[in-house]
Amino acid sequence: MIIILKKTAKKEEIDELTKRLTDKGVIVSPVIGETMTILGLVGDTSKVSMDTIQQHHIVERVLKVQEPYKKANRKFHPDDTIVEIDGQRIGNGYFGVIAGPCSVEGEEQIISIAQRAKAAGANFLRGGAFKPRTSPYSFQGLELEGLRLLKLAKEATGLPIVTELMSTKFVDEFEADVDMIQIGARNMQNFDLLKEVGKTKTPVLLKRGLSATYEEWLMSAEYIMSEGNENVILCERGIRTFETETRNTLDIQAVPVIQKLSHLPIIIDPSHAGGSAYLVPSMSKSAVMSGANGLMVEIHHDPENAWSDGQQCLNPNEFDELMAVVKQLIAIEGKHLDAVK
Repeated sequence: MIIILKKTAKKEEIDELTKRLTDKGVIVSPVIGETMTILGLVGDTSKVSMDTIQQHHIVERVLKVQEPYKKANRKFHPDDTIVEIDGQRIGNGYFGVIAGPCSVEGEEQIISIAQRAKAAGANFLRGGAFKPRTSPYSFQGLELEGLRLLKLAKEATGLPIVTELMSTKFVDEFEADVDMIQIGARNMQNFDLLKEVGKTKTPVLLKRGLSATYEEWLMSAEYIMSEGNENVILCERGIRTFETETRNTLDIQAVPVIQKLSHLPIIIDPSHAGGSAYLVPSMSKSAVMSGANGLMVEIHHDPENAWSDGQQCLNPNEFDELMAVVKQLIAIEGKHLDAVK
């Protein structure tokens, strides 16, 4: 249920109404926007009479929310959310570019790539320390050593770290050392993991599952937000279809659909979507012009010899060329790309 308050409502009146509602056993989430103040009610609202609430002198109108996701719902939060990650921002008019290798391979590798990514204009560093692989015999990542190397790269460049968490076992280490925790496509519905990252204060990048609907994706975000962490960014990384020519199919219409349904920022990962480097520039440009709030691009100094997913990585020179175009498109869209000092 959503209660839209009149502009004339005073703080003490809002507090009094909030107490009346919480006494009925519901959770009340106030949202103070630029044009209106909303009280979002979550829980068993059957004890709350819409007619009675509607008659309250500070209430403009009362709405029932049919969708199962509440905190992620734009009806609960009409204004676009801006997520701040170690001084950088993503959402609304702020654009983020997350760039780096698929896997952290060594100190020289991750630092050199981070330096090139920053020089080209990226404002976040990605790199896999823990790698979910289809085959148990494939490289699984350097794990905690990879986290240490990512921290060295951040010290050298100032780029905030974005890396994937696969298990609740390492939540404490990620909360201490990582600036944005990535939940990968295969873990989008790992509800125990979602609840644990929801208990942290670290921003979360939630990738869409390979066959997930928009509602399932937003419900996963709801799991995180329901635990108290509302700093969630959604990432479209391609979905599985009947097509076999590409690794996945990039669902570019996810951007306007999600922006209609939710206030959360949404970014695009063109590297995993197509699975081939030649597709990344076209899909990146499409992503910017679709209204996305950011990009996540894999780059590697030697893609042919990368330890994982080299076929979808741009080399640093190709990334330079892409960023030169992306910056122009970001300006056309009226967005701002924060530079890392």
